[in-house]
Amino acid sequence: MADGQLSQTINRISEELSLDERRRLLYLCGDLRQHCSAEDVRRMLKSKMTCREVDQMFLLELMLRMRRFDILKKVLRTNRQEAEGMLGKGYNVSEYRVLMADVSQDMGKEDLSSLIFLLSGKIPKGQLEKATSFLDVVVELEMLDKVSCDKVDLIYECLRNIRRVDLAKKVQQYQMRAAGEMPQSNCTLRRSVEKQQCLRKIPSYGVFPPRAPSSSPAMCHWPRKPHAPENIKLAVPETGRQFCQGPVEAYRMRSEPRGVCLIVDCVGNDGDMLAQTFRQLHFRVVLHKWLSVGDTLSALRDAAGAREHHEADAFVCCVLSRTAGDDLLATQPQGPGLRLQAVRQLFTTEACPGLAGKPKLFFVQGYGLPAARSAFRDEDLETDVEADRPAGGLRLETVPDDADVVWSLCRTDARQLENSRHRSVYMQSLITALLKGQRRGMHLVDVHTEVNRAIYDHNQRHQGEAYHISLRHTLRKNLFI
Repeated sequence: MADGQLSQTINRISEELSLDERRRLLYLCGDLRQHCSAEDVRRMLKSKMTCREVDQMFLLELMLRMRRFDILKKVLRTNRQEAEGMLGKGYNVSEYRVLMADVSQDMGKEDLSSLIFLLSGKIPKGQLEKATSFLDVVVELEMLDKVSCDKVDLIYECLRNIRRVDLAKKVQQYQMRAAGEMPQSNCTLRRSVEKQQCLRKIPSYGVFPPRAPSSSPAMCHWPRKPHAPENIKLAVPETGRQFCQGPVEAYRMRSEPRGVCLIVDCVGNDGDMLAQTFRQLHFRVVLHKWLSVGDTLSALRDAAGAREHHEADAFVCCVLSRTAGDDLLATQPQGPGLRLQAVRQLFTTEACPGLAGKPKLFFVQGYGLPAARSAFRDEDLETDVEADRPAGGLRLETVPDDADVVWSLCRTDARQLENSRHRSVYMQSLITALLKGQRRGMHLVDVHTEVNRAIYDHNQRHQGEAYHISLRHTLRKNLFI
């Protein structure tokens, strides 16, 4: 790649990154500075590339590691699958640094406060006060030689003590993979002569396109493609501040796919449309129709045990079923059924550690007796996550079993199913609101407000076919689908 084209590529990458992402990229490259700018990123990358310390494939790997698949597509003119194929197993970035960066991504502010409290005797107080992320803490520990690529016991114990078992397991798995290997003298980059020889055989235009004639110098090397809708979402900063004025943290929603969406349609009318919608929202959809109670339970257990939760950012479950009180009857006309509480318990932090700290969304359309009360009880999920904050402001919060849950339950008269053309107004409104929310970058609670409005309007016009909807959630961050 020509120096001018390389410089332009690096400039575009640095401009696409948020402040937190620039800090993470510098850390992945072995730079321990805590204050970084776009110019720092440009200078560091250009230095490594011009000194031939790494080659152009290094840029692909960095974007893969940071899950900026939109930059791969828009700037580097490739996609995740192609980049992974070209890199093979010959990665340059230290697995240790990738692990620390990933842990930082998955750690919320409450967890960070707990971690800082535990480390108050190991890091000078003044340095801890400056920490705004887990990476800031790790950098301080590295500089004090308490943590390194072959010394992560302290991190493992701290994660266990704050009850982030899911993250502690990732550190433990890293330790197991590293067992028996010689410690690396340079944790910043792991280079292989065979890898470098292999990469030199790959023509540059396989990743970076050749020059295209254009009247605009800025567009000469990088003709733009129309922006795809997924790029708009992938580029959203993790803080979500483009959508709200306050500094409220947002759940990460960048993995491809975002996670599993399980749909159990026991009435047979809306499952296909829900499946199509959640595929558009970048979820891997598992659709089941006409299940019995036992088969519904089996499908839920299979979904709870999916290994891909560890790499996913969220989980969605949509159920359409006949109901009796607190029970899902699936296709059966009467009980015993599957209790809603049993459904929730399958996806608690203890039962499903791969989803710990990640949003779990449940949308349930129940068809029961017209006088049936909502099966959701307020005491099942607490929405006030600040209630247990002790005096002094420091909260040593673990992730409760019912944290990060959205439970949206809608009830209507089962007699509506006698109409073969019946469609759930709730599910249709949800589909419309979710797609609108994706386009406009709406918080999930605002999306549900759109559903409430549609249900209210329907009930005003069709009082004999009323829907009764309730929303309870224990979200600790903003959630943008």
